Amino acid sequence: MIIGVGIDVAEIERFGAALERTPQLADRLFVGSELTLPSGERRGIASLAARFAAKEALAKALGAPGGLLWSDAEVWVEESGQPRLRVSGTVAARAAELGVHSWHVSLSHDAGVASAVVVAEG
Repeated sequence: MIIGVGIDVAEIERFGAALERTPQLADRLFVGSELTLPSGERRGIASLAARFAAKEALAKALGAPGGLLWSDAEVWVEESGQPRLRVSGTVAARAAELGVHSWHVSLSHDAGVASAVVVAEG
C-alpha cells in the first residue's frame, strides 16, 4: 500500500551558489558518502541537487512534519545504478509511525533542473 508520495525540483545553478555561499551547508544536508562518488571523486553539483530534491520529496512523502534531520536520510546507489534511500533517527521514527516499510526513489537532472520522486510504501 502506498503511504505517501513526494516530488521536488531544485535549480542546479541556484543550489550550487548556495553551497558556495555557505560551505558548511553541504555537511548539514548530506552524509559523507553522498558527497563523493564510489571512485572517491567529489560528486557534481547536479547530482547533489538531485539528492537534495530526494530529501525534500522524502519529507513530503512523510507528510512534511517538522523536526526531520537532513542527515537522517541518505541517498545511495546500487551497483546497477538504481538509487535507494537509507533512513535513520528522526526520519526512521516518522516512517515507522506511518507504517512505511520500503522506499522507491527516482532522480533526474537535465536543462538546469534536478528532480526527485519518492514513494513510501507500507
